[in-house]
Amino acid sequence: MDLVKYYDQYWLNKDDSVDYKRLQLLIDRVNPGDRVLDVDCGPGMLSLELKKKGAIVKGTDISSVAVDRARKKGLDAVQVDLDTETLPFEDNYFDCVISDSSVEHLFYYEKAIKECIRVTRHAGKFILLAPNIGHWRYRLWLFFGRFPYIENSPSDITHLRFMTVHEAKKICRKYGIKVKELDGSASLWVEGLYPKIFGAPIIKQIYTKFARKFPSLFARDFVLVCEKPL
Repeated sequence: MDLVKYYDQYWLNKDDSVDYKRLQLLIDRVNPGDRVLDVDCGPGMLSLELKKKGAIVKGTDISSVAVDRARKKGLDAVQVDLDTETLPFEDNYFDCVISDSSVEHLFYYEKAIKECIRVTRHAGKFILLAPNIGHWRYRLWLFFGRFPYIENSPSDITHLRFMTVHEAKKICRKYGIKVKELDGSASLWVEGLYPKIFGAPIIKQIYTKFARKFPSLFARDFVLVCEKPL
């Protein structure tokens, strides 16, 4: 399968809609003036917010369509297929490298994580956001012998790889970086993942707090904030 053509078509048919509450978990961990790499940035929704905050941002994406849309927003973006290519940047270059909802779309996701770590400076941050297949709903479904594919969920049809918090931490440690923080996004807007009662304001408020406190069980997406040792 030609993933470049696939994602060109994907971004031709998709607008810039994004969960900004989820993105804020990443934005909050970047400082003005930081040199930041946004890996698989798509049309640049996160990159644009980081630039507004004062970061010096570069983006990469597999899709030429996405890269072109990012550039039209005034962003510095280049086309890179992380399954077959290396990142076109020097070792230890960026203060912060962000992989936002990227690795689950790759065949060789460990290779991509290694590349992200390579271009992160010593004492710099590598931030990994990925869908959480350990979400309580999937644990229940699997217990009853089910595994539904649900749009915008950890089992979205575009995902090639599936991760839990435990396994993501294990991969990060394998390549020599320290996990310093763990956070999570509930994404209660995802239809099919949550019962309708979860839309009630008080339940949304409580559940969102649980997703951040116990992401391995309650978050749709988990966030690992890692530090590259000196």
